[in-house]
Amino acid sequence: MADAENETITTGKQPGRVVVMTAGGENPWIMINALAARFDDIVVLEEQPESKGLFLRRRARKLGWPTALGQLATMVASRFGKRFTRKRAQEILRLYGVSATPDPHVPVRHIVSVNDGEAATHIRQLAPEVVFLISCRMLKPAVLTQIPCPVINFHAGINPRYRGLMGGYWARINDDVGNFGATVHLVDEGVDTGGILYQSRQMPARRDTMHTYPLLQTAASTDIAIAAVGDALEGQLRPLDVAGPSQQWYHPPIWTWLWNGIRRGIW
Repeated sequence: MADAENETITTGKQPGRVVVMTAGGENPWIMINALAARFDDIVVLEEQPESKGLFLRRRARKLGWPTALGQLATMVASRFGKRFTRKRAQEILRLYGVSATPDPHVPVRHIVSVNDGEAATHIRQLAPEVVFLISCRMLKPAVLTQIPCPVINFHAGINPRYRGLMGGYWARINDDVGNFGATVHLVDEGVDTGGILYQSRQMPARRDTMHTYPLLQTAASTDIAIAAVGDALEGQLRPLDVAGPSQQWYHPPIWTWLWNGIRRGIW
């Protein structure tokens, strides 16, 4: 115990094991790097990205095939368009002093899914004091109940108004830029319905698009993620009483995205 305390004093980092569950990518690594700079014991469980076929079938069951195919088309176009936004992306990284490059000193364990037995085994072995989710599958209720510590999620949107996906985009579409931002919240069985811990708001630049909204929301919100994890480690989590309309959003289908981009300049 004394050695651990001395190491904490030397590094200036807060003690406590934090497990981050993610599918990986630039935005999650911004957050992972920020957490690793503040807390002394970070382990990442990185799941394989969900296949497009599985995504399409699940979304079609919920919204119908035409809408699901239209949303998939937007996702493909969005990925292609990222190559044209690198300059703005680098500007955001510099502005907030963050890095999206994976830190080789942070241990990463690769798993198939956060919802499979392998992930549950890792959680039992690691015995975290808090689990932090960012850009991964929704935890199934049966999995969530097996995690004996607080589970926190980073959401690129202002809850409860913009639950689900593309919260920044829909805030702009709804002329609601005052609710362009991010939320850190407790995880329950719903879609971004858990108790809200912290929120941050940003003002997107005119040249920001669907390709840079999540990057901006993430880069500008490392402080609220650090605060929430610190609260969890200290046993001081205090959800906020945030009132307002609640709605779940999805990717816009390609025709909606093109219409708003051409007509209103919101991409």
